[in-house]
Amino acid sequence: MQVVIAEDNVLLAGGLELLLAAKGFQVCAVTGDAPGLLAAIDEHRPDVTIVDVRLPPTFRDEGIRAALEARRRHDGLPVLVLSQYVEREYAGELLSDGRGGIGYLLKDRIGRVGEFVDAVRRVAAGGTAMDPEVIAQLLVRRDDDPVSTLTPREHQVLALMAEGHDNTAIGERMAITHNAVHKHIGNIFAKLDLAPDDRGHRRVLAVLTYLNRDRPR
Repeated sequence: MQVVIAEDNVLLAGGLELLLAAKGFQVCAVTGDAPGLLAAIDEHRPDVTIVDVRLPPTFRDEGIRAALEARRRHDGLPVLVLSQYVEREYAGELLSDGRGGIGYLLKDRIGRVGEFVDAVRRVAAGGTAMDPEVIAQLLVRRDDDPVSTLTPREHQVLALMAEGHDNTAIGERMAITHNAVHKHIGNIFAKLDLAPDDRGHRRVLAVLTYLNRDRPR
């Protein structure tokens, strides 16, 4: 699996490269700025790219802007964004195109190597990997929000789906049976009006509905 990394902190970038290489990834390029990221993506067409939100020269939003541009150039390019803090505007903008293959993690999650590598693989496969802290700050309800119709249990299941957990992991974390998880997810799909013919994409669509609901219309 090929990866492009955009991170201006040399030590962190080097650490990411070594970590991913040790886990069987091929790191095609490591760059410290947005133009370098776009050039590397155009050249290597990676399976996933890992991008710091803030890159030179202003260290504001160059990274996320480059990631969004890359997804426009290369339809559905999987992007895992790293940030020092939860930045709701950037998280929401990344989700606004309504597609999967997205992740937003706080940098301290990298230290949990197994979880971080799993997140990279999920995003590369077209899924989602959202940091629990990001999810917590996106929990803004609207009166017309379809997510508000969910029960507390269904809400908890959907939150764990947003973090990227599969049914087995959700059952273990909630101490409920696999059949109970399956039933909750079925109810979630129905309440969010995700038809059966959406098939495998329904899980991603449910997560995107959940995470996009605080964005202005």
